[in-house]
Amino acid sequence: MALVSIYTVGRLNHPYDHPASREFFQVGNEVYRQATKSGLIEAFSPEGVSSPEETVKGNGSPILTLTIWRSLQSLYRFTYSGQHMQALRDRSRWIEPYPEKHLSYVVWWTEKVKDVSWEEAFKRYNYYIQHGPTSFAFDFKHAFDETGETFLIK
Repeated sequence: MALVSIYTVGRLNHPYDHPASREFFQVGNEVYRQATKSGLIEAFSPEGVSSPEETVKGNGSPILTLTIWRSLQSLYRFTYSGQHMQALRDRSRWIEPYPEKHLSYVVWWTEKVKDVSWEEAFKRYNYYIQHGPTSFAFDFKHAFDETGETFLIK
């Protein structure tokens, strides 16, 4: 059974120890609890990971996530519902505005959890930037199923 991975990237408006950033991490902990009930299989720690400079230009501290999900539908439903949807609505309180045409996430299919890594995430992200959405790296608006066929998420 194919699994789906997602890499997200952004920059905080304030340093990590700022009250607004602390609020972001508190909300994030609640969102993570919801994710574990919604199809999340694995979450990778960003500790010690250096984000490539081209991922997000800005002044704030980088925020990276890398997770694996049971299905594209469970990931999509989680992303646009509940606490995560509220966090997306509130993101301007915590996250710098994205530059025009900035890609904030990339999705791809994988067969095994062990095949997912930060290096793979950066590779998929850069591929999307250079080539646009394909079955190798895509977003929700331009999704592909695990066989490589275009897919409309509902």
